[in-house]
Amino acid sequence: MRILVVEDDAPLASILLRTLREESYAVDHAPDGQEAEWLAFENPYDLIILDLMLPRKNGMEVLKTLRDGGLATPVLILTARDAKEDVVKGLDRGADDYLTKPFNLDELLARVRALLRRQTGEMATVIEAGALRIDPSRKEVTREGQIIHLTAKEYALLEYMARHAGTVLSRTQLSEHVWDMNFEPTSNVVDVYIGYLRNKVDRPFDLPLIKTVRGHGYMLDLPHVQAGAQPGVEASPGSVIPPAAAVNQSREHTTHVS
Repeated sequence: MRILVVEDDAPLASILLRTLREESYAVDHAPDGQEAEWLAFENPYDLIILDLMLPRKNGMEVLKTLRDGGLATPVLILTARDAKEDVVKGLDRGADDYLTKPFNLDELLARVRALLRRQTGEMATVIEAGALRIDPSRKEVTREGQIIHLTAKEYALLEYMARHAGTVLSRTQLSEHVWDMNFEPTSNVVDVYIGYLRNKVDRPFDLPLIKTVRGHGYMLDLPHVQAGAQPGVEASPGSVIPPAAAVNQSREHTTHVS
């Protein structure tokens, strides 16, 4: 999942970026309101963390511009102001949640997870796709009760695919939501990481979950789809689904920050 952090305080921004990246999120940073607007409209972020006290253009104006422009990305506002009217104004202008400085990093991460669940319409705190279970709060992945050890980027890729299980995801979609602005679009890094995941998530088990949809991208298959064998769908590790079949199938942080 990809997050934009809009914060002009360099030390605080550094803490936020490091903390979120340690949690396997892809994170971009904007130090002022104008750059925040450009990045927000240019990239498909899953969440925006927006400070209200910003140079060049304050956070409240940025928020209004984003919502007036039709951007529905969840926004978590950060403010050092104590006035309740600022919180009320921010929420009324389209913010989804808020934190008042100083705040606890554990609380920030919990709110981030809650907003990401809300964005994808999830209610459960654990993501399940058949025997595959992903716990975002613990960054733990199990399949058939067996713990699967993943790197931070492998986990981020699998979590994004699991949140969209049963949907074909293009390489562009995966790169835009799992990697940050430094990603090189001409590289084959997405395919490489899919290979890493297959070795850990699929190869030790009988039934493959990660499918290649020829000419379209990749999909984390749903259990009820796997149960009904379809013509032309190969049930083997690294299996390839023809586009027509794919269309049918897709039917302990304790630090305080101030």
